[in-house]
Amino acid sequence: MFQTDLRNLDPIKKAYPEKFTSARDVMAGLRPGGRIFIGSGCGEPQHLTRALLDRARELAEGISFRPFHLIGLGMTPRTEPRYPEHFSLDTFFICADTRDDVNRAAVDYTPVHLSSVVDLIYRGMFPIDVALIQTSYPDWRGFVNLGISVDIVKAAVETADVVVAQLNAFMPRTHGDGFVHTSEIDYFVSHDEALLEYQEKVPDDIASKIGGYVSSIIAHGDTLEVGYGSVPDAVLQHLAGKKDLGIHTDLFSDGIAALMEAGAVTNMKKTINRGKTIAALCMGSARTYQYVHENPLVEFKPTDYTNNPLIIARHRNMTAINSALTVDLTGQATAESIGTTFYSGLGGHADFMRGAVLAPGGKTILAMQSTAENGEVSRIVPFLNEGEGVTMNRGDIHYVVTEHGIAYLHGKNIRERAMELIAVAHPDFRSELVETARGKKLIYVDQAFVPGVEGQYPEHLEQFRITKTGLELLFRPVKITDEPLLKEFFYSLSDITIYKRFFSKRTDMPHEALQKYSVIDYTEEMVVVAVLIDGAKETAVAMGQYKITKETHTADAAIVVRDDYQGKGIGTELSKYLVYLARRAGLVAFTADVLHENEAMLHIFEKSGFDIERTSEYGVFRVRLKFKGDG
Repeated sequence: MFQTDLRNLDPIKKAYPEKFTSARDVMAGLRPGGRIFIGSGCGEPQHLTRALLDRARELAEGISFRPFHLIGLGMTPRTEPRYPEHFSLDTFFICADTRDDVNRAAVDYTPVHLSSVVDLIYRGMFPIDVALIQTSYPDWRGFVNLGISVDIVKAAVETADVVVAQLNAFMPRTHGDGFVHTSEIDYFVSHDEALLEYQEKVPDDIASKIGGYVSSIIAHGDTLEVGYGSVPDAVLQHLAGKKDLGIHTDLFSDGIAALMEAGAVTNMKKTINRGKTIAALCMGSARTYQYVHENPLVEFKPTDYTNNPLIIARHRNMTAINSALTVDLTGQATAESIGTTFYSGLGGHADFMRGAVLAPGGKTILAMQSTAENGEVSRIVPFLNEGEGVTMNRGDIHYVVTEHGIAYLHGKNIRERAMELIAVAHPDFRSELVETARGKKLIYVDQAFVPGVEGQYPEHLEQFRITKTGLELLFRPVKITDEPLLKEFFYSLSDITIYKRFFSKRTDMPHEALQKYSVIDYTEEMVVVAVLIDGAKETAVAMGQYKITKETHTADAAIVVRDDYQGKGIGTELSKYLVYLARRAGLVAFTADVLHENEAMLHIFEKSGFDIERTSEYGVFRVRLKFKGDG
């Protein structure tokens, strides 16, 4: 409970004695059929809502009230089936307490972006007879505060015929646009009670993996939006090591409060509202409500500001982090329905995804578990099902992140998108996705695939290394999605480099040939690349490979470096990396065929510390490279 100076009520009671009443008396005066607005989320005025339900018990059968709200988490009418005939509820967002009733047509759902709701209210599209809201007690200037729910509540207050405020000492006073003068309120009902709290958990191991991947995408100084749901909020726990993050979001959560307290969020790099976290509503724990109380670093504003794509787009390096129920292999996602079943709502997903796409340096991230229903259902599917709304279109999604990795979709064709998404789907569903994608011509009809653990990408083998010339490169095994990367690499090689590596003068590298390098059984062979990373773009500058001969515990190895990166120490580092991988696999030596004129490759082997044995025949050295310390 926050400190309340009840002396501030005395002048208001003297000036407006008729405004102070009981919840019962207010409800007794409600007009049957009236449209009643109920405050949002955790700011729902529970005492007033209970009184509304009590009034329903006294009324004759038939629809008596028409309440509507943005999002409800408490005792919203229709959540108690004992009174279905007394309410015709309309909601802008579907939660657990309304989901069943929406899908049996007992509650109406209005799909609309949060950025548009305020304007619809001001234009009279949702006329309000009575607004039931919850506020702090007034200050000495006569202002109450909407606290944790400004969103569309401010517009409801300014347009409703009658405004009823539950004064609650548990409601924090927040900075921003939530101040309302007592002269604008028709009735006050004093009732102190703890605010609703909202906490949704995702399994720790899954959240940790997803959070780690998302953290690698987010840069110091980015401005973030974090959407509704357990996974996006869990991601925040992994950003404590970031610096000078900014926040411009609709939902302020426990995770954002924790980041601010940890010093990761300073808002000092924001393009607008510098130094301030901007949000529309807060749903979290009592501790978070205490944090936002009288905190000048946090401002709450209506959703026509927080969710306006044009405002969002003004933030340099804006990063929108949201979740989805399902994403299909073409890159479109639904966050609102499962088949023909309405599950959630449009909310602010599309607002922030569109705004972030338009922002300078902006990026969008869908963070989601790869499965649902205890692993029985894949959330990555060939196509969205009949009835599922496209909440986020193919052009607005940059990254899809699951516990199995990062899929980068922006600027990629359908085939590349499908392969990226299959690679981050749960392994149990990848074979089925490949088979369906082949049949639907989303990928090559002859696309190879190695099922099971043999074909699962060994992410743990990735290493960053710095060459003698100071180049920082990522050394990693190839992925099934690397065919475009390898094609670009092969076509960057000169004819002489191709001849020295492949002993041929072939100038083409079609899909059939590329598959031999990008789709492999990691237990039988290894193909690795050294890549330069520039944001989301990877450029391969070298490639190495070996194929295992199990009888002798050796492998035939080869290395090739792009012409314009030769002589920079890359080949030596790549050779050492291959040895590292080979030792892990229990190998004792490499063998290689090297043309006599390929002195550079012989020099690399010599510098890599091998015990070298070689024989010569027909202009080719047959080289055995024994690892030091092995017999």
